[in-house]
Amino acid sequence: MYKAVFHIDGDSPYSQSTKGTDTEIRLWCNDHCDLLYVSGERQEDVIAQVSSEVGVDERLTDDDGDGQVVVTEACLEEGAGNYIKPYLVANNCLLLPPWQYRDGMKVVRVLALDPANLSSFYRDISSDYTVVVESKQELAKAESGTPIFSMESYLPTLTDRQREVFLTAHDCGYYEIPRNTTTTEIADTIGVGRRTVEHHLRRAEEKLTDVLVDHI
Repeated sequence: MYKAVFHIDGDSPYSQSTKGTDTEIRLWCNDHCDLLYVSGERQEDVIAQVSSEVGVDERLTDDDGDGQVVVTEACLEEGAGNYIKPYLVANNCLLLPPWQYRDGMKVVRVLALDPANLSSFYRDISSDYTVVVESKQELAKAESGTPIFSMESYLPTLTDRQREVFLTAHDCGYYEIPRNTTTTEIADTIGVGRRTVEHHLRRAEEKLTDVLVDHI
């Protein structure tokens, strides 16, 4: 089995609601509504647009306050259609939930038994939409107890800013002994304030640590 991750620029209202923001939506589609997890700094703006498109029936803030679970009043597919589905069917591919929306793009994990199907899926859909390939790999085995097939099922959801700050800190030697950089220097590299860097770094470290301690 083979898996590829594609970023697809389409006309989905969920995609459009994240454009120009660091906010991310993860979606689990149901027959009559959508279950969303919204994270990032502009959650309220994104949720307001979602509400205007399909309505919001319920919303809950998660335990750490970084994201919100949203239940919509209607299924987006009923009103806007799933524009990716015909390409999946035509090329004998499967879509692995949850779907993700970030920076104005729909991010999908696509499975196929034959790598040629992934190539033909990409060729067909890229003729109509802008598509970026994030990764493509052969799956030798599934992760124990889950159909997700990758470490993505275990890793926490970091916002784009948290991911950027953490990776910049790592690349600049912040976690070396002794440290090769400071939060002030990281802030200068990214172009934000030192306190902003320290806030996002703490939140990213907390999320990653919470996951790791369960496996130590």
